[in-house]
Amino acid sequence: MVLNESSRKKLGEGEALEHGKVLEAAGVSVKAVPAYNVTVGSMNYHPKDRRDNGYVITVGNLRVYVAGDTEVIPEMADLGHIDIAFLPMNLPYTMTPDQVAAAARTIRPKILYPYHFGSTDTSHLTKLLEGGKGIEMRLRKLQ
Repeated sequence: MVLNESSRKKLGEGEALEHGKVLEAAGVSVKAVPAYNVTVGSMNYHPKDRRDNGYVITVGNLRVYVAGDTEVIPEMADLGHIDIAFLPMNLPYTMTPDQVAAAARTIRPKILYPYHFGSTDTSHLTKLLEGGKGIEMRLRKLQ
């Protein structure tokens, strides 16, 4: 189990990764990247100084970004090539549909899976990404 240090302390087990660190096993690379809130009123949910993680998982040439609980942050521009992005859309804890669209335009994945969206209207995100310059959005309703 790969997680950040505060989660490892709570659970008492797992491999804690700090931002920028990489764990490699069985041909899979997992890199920890920042995840935090930047919107006034939401920063208490995932404060930057807590050092929460998102992850870039690489298997062969496939790169998958799992954002964690975050909003659009500057570090997203530095992720490099991403094939598949999983971006959270759940107010007030993560991103609005507009923020997910902005993050997707920054990251430019081939495939986008919004997650954590609960009752958020996903049709607005679909409209925002129409003609999305090569970004295919896929929705999975998971309860």
